[in-house]
Amino acid sequence: MVAFQALCEISSAGHNAEKALDHLLAESDLSEANKDFARELVNGSTRNQEQIDEHIRRFASAWPLEQLSVVDRSILRLAIYEMLLESKVPVKVAINEAVELAKTFGSDSSSRFVNGVLGAVSTLVSR
Repeated sequence: MVAFQALCEISSAGHNAEKALDHLLAESDLSEANKDFARELVNGSTRNQEQIDEHIRRFASAWPLEQLSVVDRSILRLAIYEMLLESKVPVKVAINEAVELAKTFGSDSSSRFVNGVLGAVSTLVSR
């Protein structure tokens, strides 16, 4: 959740990733291991954003990236990073978590959209 919140803040307000994370982590009650994992997710997602965004453009070609909501875009970036570039979370878990975030924070159609895009992205995963 903290990683998702940080990505939304970075995307919507243009804040620095480290400052956004430091603020959110200071207010959280996460264990040190979970704080480290949140940092890894945010840093990996932002560091690889160009590559991740190419996957979004490819698999959601009817929706210009800039026109996606901050919520949907942040969820997709986080989940695609987990699926393709970070191997700690099983693909199905990454998709399920993303869909739940979309149900909670997105629009009425966000969960179907996120599930469809990530289902297509999952065809690239060889694990």
